[in-house]
Amino acid sequence: MCGLVGYTGTDISPPAGEHLLARMNGTIAHRGPDADGLWAEPGIGLGHRRLSIVGLHDGQQPMASADGHHVIAYNGEVFNFVELRAGLEERGHSFRTGSDTEVILHLYAEYGPDCVQHMNGDFAFALWDRSRQRLMLARDRVGVRPLFYTEHQGGLYFASEIKALLTVPGVSAEIDPFALDEIFTLWAPIPPRTGFRDVLELPPGHFMLVEGNTRRIERYWSLDYPEQGDAGDTRPEDEIAEELLALLDDATRIRMRADVQVGAYLSGGLDSSITTALATRHTAQRLATFSVSFASAEHDESAFQQIMSSTLGTLHADVHCDTNDIASCFPSVIAHTERPLVRTAPAPLFLLSGLVREHGIKVVLTGEGADEVFGGYDIFKEDKIRRFSARQPGSRFRPLLFKRLYPYLPNLQNQSAEYLAAFFGAKSAELDDPLASHRPRMRSTAAAKLFFSGDLRKALGGYDAAETLVGQLPEAFGRWHPQHQAQYLETRFLLPGYILSSQGDRMAMAHGIEGRFPFLDHRLIEFASRIPPRLTLKGLTEKHILRKATAHLLPERIANRTKQPYRAPDSQAFAMADAPPYVRELLAPKAIERTGLFNPLAVEKLVAKAGTSGVDGFRDNTAYVGILSTQLWDRTFSSSAGSRLTAAA
Repeated sequence: MCGLVGYTGTDISPPAGEHLLARMNGTIAHRGPDADGLWAEPGIGLGHRRLSIVGLHDGQQPMASADGHHVIAYNGEVFNFVELRAGLEERGHSFRTGSDTEVILHLYAEYGPDCVQHMNGDFAFALWDRSRQRLMLARDRVGVRPLFYTEHQGGLYFASEIKALLTVPGVSAEIDPFALDEIFTLWAPIPPRTGFRDVLELPPGHFMLVEGNTRRIERYWSLDYPEQGDAGDTRPEDEIAEELLALLDDATRIRMRADVQVGAYLSGGLDSSITTALATRHTAQRLATFSVSFASAEHDESAFQQIMSSTLGTLHADVHCDTNDIASCFPSVIAHTERPLVRTAPAPLFLLSGLVREHGIKVVLTGEGADEVFGGYDIFKEDKIRRFSARQPGSRFRPLLFKRLYPYLPNLQNQSAEYLAAFFGAKSAELDDPLASHRPRMRSTAAAKLFFSGDLRKALGGYDAAETLVGQLPEAFGRWHPQHQAQYLETRFLLPGYILSSQGDRMAMAHGIEGRFPFLDHRLIEFASRIPPRLTLKGLTEKHILRKATAHLLPERIANRTKQPYRAPDSQAFAMADAPPYVRELLAPKAIERTGLFNPLAVEKLVAKAGTSGVDGFRDNTAYVGILSTQLWDRTFSSSAGSRLTAAA
């Protein structure tokens, strides 16, 4: 797990290129504190920051093949590199190092761009083919590792983080208002868009080939589901559960491969408890586990974390997080996410990765992905109840089922059946909307756009982020089961765009920590896509088949625990009398007016409300965090957002 930078297609000289690469590399030193490397030839340059995990003494990068034909800068891990290496040796390849980096060089020599089809891992890499004068940029299937690029004066510049691209002379940090609209609707920009104009990200499961003036982007992997009439996996439930466990155990096993100690995040929920339990099978030493505890009882899960740690006998440590901690670290969080946020949830994870680094651990297993792959989110249950209620729209009892979904939201528990029916309900025709499962969330989040300034609204010109999302759906989407449609939306967009990015890679790598995700092994994802929805979401019991497969690994209180989504205090983290000075400075009317993105009067009223009676609703919490984070983002990366709105439009 590292960071890479580079360029191609320019007439920059190698010495000047190395100087530029060194500057770009310096901005992402946190991604690779162990070593750095530069390589440049006329028209091409690669830089690398290394977090040494595999091949500690011989994995330096950029790495060239023995014949000098290929050079690579690579971020991530190929977990099946042992098996790939053995197969390549049978084909006559010989190796000089013990690193997985060299395996990619030989894979490319053998298969060309199709090498990515053989790799089971989380990766982003830039590989220069000297014989073809061709650059290949590639990103893993699900989007665990980031890769951004921009074109400037005929050259292509690329990096693991956008801040490295902003060091290129002439590349400026200009806010993309359409990205801001997408964040305030969907929580993240829709790829390839990023928060900055003319800076793009390579989408998950894609590679780019650059030869001369020709640039081609191809998708090499996509998530797919059976058509609704297809029964999928028709085997007995026990057989499906048995294979599921075998796949998950192997996904965990290969993710324990490292030349350094591997730890685990332990949230106290089902998913991280499963991965931690499986990890203990594949380590000879006592497993180190890490978690976040909260001062707020509403958010705290420490009791469940202690149950799992005691059961498994792990060496456990936790970082205690209160509202002051969130407010204090939030500027650093935004500097690393490189985009505004509508929730504070990444902040405690920033603190957690710092705790891991303090304990000398570089790698942690984590349970992300299980909810997307096995139907664990409340949004899937919510959609199921909406469809159930639509069959009897006059029922006063069916809407009350929504209270069962959100016992952790006290405001919702106080609402009447009429309110619940009005908010969550849908007519049968509305359920044909491809985004039907996500419309309530989108409406709730997008309500915060009421605080947009007139200039920002003018720049957007009626832009509809949801319609842009619809335009990216595959042709087969409408033929899938409604639950599979909802799972696709989560897995394809929110997972890489927010959870694996703002909450994942960027928070972990801020402290040089690599996260590994057994549930996101592509073999497991493809297997799970064939499991009938009735076995993943059984009634209103989420992840039924996963629970069945793993119940013997966990204490009953964990195995049967209803999902509690990971959340953190939002506006209340900043509305305290002793909040850091930046909060008051950035939310002051003059500061809001200067940035030009929000309505100063509306923001002033919101801030006053937060400071007196408090902000309780989802819309106002989203707005408060979104506005503050956007102000922080603008201060960190640019200086005159408002003056660019007209040009951006």
